[in-house]
Amino acid sequence: MKKSVKLLLISAIAATALSACSKAPEKGAAGSKDANYTIGVAQFAEHGSLDNCREGFIQGLKEEGIEDGKNLTIMYENAQADGGTASQIVNNFIAKKSDLICAIATPMAQAAYSGAKKADIPVIYTAVTDPVAAALAKEDGGSVGEITGTSDKLPVEKQLEMIRKILPHAKNIGILYSTSEVNSETTIAEYKKAAPNYGFEIVEGPISASADIPLATDNLLGKVDCLNNLTDNTVVSSLPLIIDKAGKKNIPVFGSEIEQVKIGCIAAMGLDYVDLGKQTGKMAAKVLKGEAKASEIKYEVIKDAAFYGNTKVAENLGITLPTELTDSAAELFKEIK
Repeated sequence: MKKSVKLLLISAIAATALSACSKAPEKGAAGSKDANYTIGVAQFAEHGSLDNCREGFIQGLKEEGIEDGKNLTIMYENAQADGGTASQIVNNFIAKKSDLICAIATPMAQAAYSGAKKADIPVIYTAVTDPVAAALAKEDGGSVGEITGTSDKLPVEKQLEMIRKILPHAKNIGILYSTSEVNSETTIAEYKKAAPNYGFEIVEGPISASADIPLATDNLLGKVDCLNNLTDNTVVSSLPLIIDKAGKKNIPVFGSEIEQVKIGCIAAMGLDYVDLGKQTGKMAAKVLKGEAKASEIKYEVIKDAAFYGNTKVAENLGITLPTELTDSAAELFKEIK
């Protein structure tokens, strides 16, 4: 083969290779429509509301053109309500060079930010009740670093108003909560402040671990007219046990979102956690695409709350749900799942 022909062949091969390289999607290239992304989704505990957040988060990304299996690789881990495991998950995502970490629930968000800020990896959180109290945001809603997300702040006043309508003669509301979850501490304080306006007194049931829940529940049930559940991850993980114990004493348990009502809480003025997750996914998409840094986006709150009721639970307890609530319900359940 002549030298000139060989040179032409080499040039053609090189040009083809260069063209192929230029068309290959670049991992994590912010602002590039052809980018491939890898994100770590870290969930603190296994229960319905957090699962819905995760589902909504993935949907929100998809609506923004970032889809699992196409231009997105998702690594998912669950800490099973263990703080040490949460930190290990974050370290694993950092080692695998995630482009972004989605942290679901307050303890997970705190662990994620603590680890990821050293690696310059943005964190987008969801289901964080009070980002300011959790040291994840400033008083004005701005970020403390490359972290932002969505809050699931509970509609405390609306919940108390609902309980009063369903239980017109009730006086004492019992609330179980974990002393290690700052989200629960701040919500308890809000309930104690607002409760007298509706003729209630809050009776606290603090716990330090899930093993404390059976005894703490028994103690509360002897002092209250009803229980009111928060979004406390440790408590929610044991909610079926709490509902069972309360049911045997004919004491209603109020939930804080739709999944708790499905499994046996009588009612809730709650948020749609799938929508919360979607909102979070759209925020994450902005960061991945390079449209904004996490530090430039204030955290967001879903303010709308809807009534969810379980007529089967009400029937079992001999309680009639007021029509003014059921007529405007987002959803009513006629069975216990």
